[in-house]
Amino acid sequence: MDVETAIRTRRTHKAFAPEALPREQIDELLELGSWAPNHNLTVPWRFRVIGPQTLERLKEIAGPEGAAKLDRAPTLVVVSCVLNGDPVEEEEDLHATAAASYIVLLATHARGFAGYWRTPGLLRGEEGRAAVGLPEGERFVGLLHLGYPRQEKPAPERPGADRTTTYLD
Repeated sequence: MDVETAIRTRRTHKAFAPEALPREQIDELLELGSWAPNHNLTVPWRFRVIGPQTLERLKEIAGPEGAAKLDRAPTLVVVSCVLNGDPVEEEEDLHATAAASYIVLLATHARGFAGYWRTPGLLRGEEGRAAVGLPEGERFVGLLHLGYPRQEKPAPERPGADRTTTYLD
């Protein structure tokens, strides 16, 4: 799949088949994320693939409603950004980490898998952060749900460039 097609056809999936992605596929997707543009090559992103014991801890903390959302996808990846105390570099690194996350989602889609980027409050709280090993010097960026799609999703309407682009003289 070419890049433009991947961008235009990627969708947020919330219904996944129960089978987890093979570890080899996960490793390849996360390696592709490491190609995100990154000023000063600080490589600020961190990917943590959630295993069964960690998932159970998170579900206990999340309660019944939050646990159901964690059960949507068989493969969950916590994405965080290393902070270094320099506000300018941290902002650049945070954006680079978001780009890395999107690369993972595009690559997931291009390979015929499905993805979903969430930012649950659970992973900003002390208990959730501890459950996934997020140290104080890292900022939670997203929880990527990955897996095999259970259904096809049509393209939603998107605003055109005329609403989002301005040319300045």
